[in-house]
Amino acid sequence: MEPGKKVVRAGIVGSGFAARFHFESLQRVYGVTVEVVGAYSRNPENLKKFSEEKGVKAFPTLQDLTAASDILHLCTPPVTHEPLAIQILQEHKNVIIEKPLTGYFGDDEEDFSGDDFPREKGLDQALRSIKNMLEAEKLSKGAIMYAENWIYAPAIQKEREVIEKTQSQVLWIQAQQSHSGSHSLDYGKWKRSGGGSLMGKGCHPLAGALYLKYVEGKARNGKPIRPKTVTCRVHAITRMPNYKNEKHLKDSYTDVEDYALTHIVFEDGTVADIVASELLHGGVKNYLEVHASNHRTVCNLTPNNAMQTYNPVEENFEDIYVVEKTGTKQGWSNISPDESWFNGYHHEMEAFYRSLAYGETLESDSSLAADVIATIYAAYLSAERNGSEVEIPSVLS
Repeated sequence: MEPGKKVVRAGIVGSGFAARFHFESLQRVYGVTVEVVGAYSRNPENLKKFSEEKGVKAFPTLQDLTAASDILHLCTPPVTHEPLAIQILQEHKNVIIEKPLTGYFGDDEEDFSGDDFPREKGLDQALRSIKNMLEAEKLSKGAIMYAENWIYAPAIQKEREVIEKTQSQVLWIQAQQSHSGSHSLDYGKWKRSGGGSLMGKGCHPLAGALYLKYVEGKARNGKPIRPKTVTCRVHAITRMPNYKNEKHLKDSYTDVEDYALTHIVFEDGTVADIVASELLHGGVKNYLEVHASNHRTVCNLTPNNAMQTYNPVEENFEDIYVVEKTGTKQGWSNISPDESWFNGYHHEMEAFYRSLAYGETLESDSSLAADVIATIYAAYLSAERNGSEVEIPSVLS
């Protein structure tokens, strides 16, 4: 332990992919000393494997892990976020919650289908879930920290500085997350994921857009500029009868969309356009473009041209990681020399722990998370109405 650094005890809830990258990101937190006390998972076999692999203690219950920790990393499917987060908050502990915060996952019906339930019901249930979590946070000494890495990506944070220091008026934001589709079979089922592309991918650029309008409002008027209305269209392209399946795109979605186009109008009349899809070849497209009164910025998270390499033979790079979701390593590649850094994973963990240890401002909090989920489910209602404008309900007091 380094002299002068505060020690924060961390517990990891979950034992899958998210738990692993949270653990790895904690190794690069430098502002405090992080002690990973252990992990808990409802899957004993996975928990044993994870704990042995990472050299941490396997806790038998969430209550035991919570008692031993100052902060918990909730790395479980979004359908579990509400009850687990509330349990942690009731013990007055901080909780880092992976995106999306929460949602609507059906009513435990065996034959539930995301294709035909009333979207107004989904919106109402998602809002109820958000309110339950916000109420638990209000009564707790702990806080919800929303693990949206886009907020802490270096490019987004630099744009935050530009907006604040130049007193910009952000007129129009364009943003997108797309790639060739998720490997997870759970991703294609509404009852497990709470939606399709709009939920699973759109939550990222949407959060980035809402955050920068928050930043603008606070810098210019002392309060966030929030989203007011939304219009949206969604499509299930890879489920169409005439879809030509050449096996380059994932096609395992059962009852969710694989394309979403969302238009948001903010309280001040400015706008944002968000695209999310599973229809993109050649890697991931993560970008956010700001059109402001006094500047224009393009934030390229993935790909970016920090490193460009030409490889004439596919096999040469067989055991070399290039970039997420790329279809081939032959030809020119935009290699990401430190993908986690560019995407903000290390920065968000550093920020969360500095907030807990030293009281620094939390950029990605429950208010932002609540607006993201409210906007997404209002957008689903708009899509059900063929793109009619829908007011985004406020769940913030």
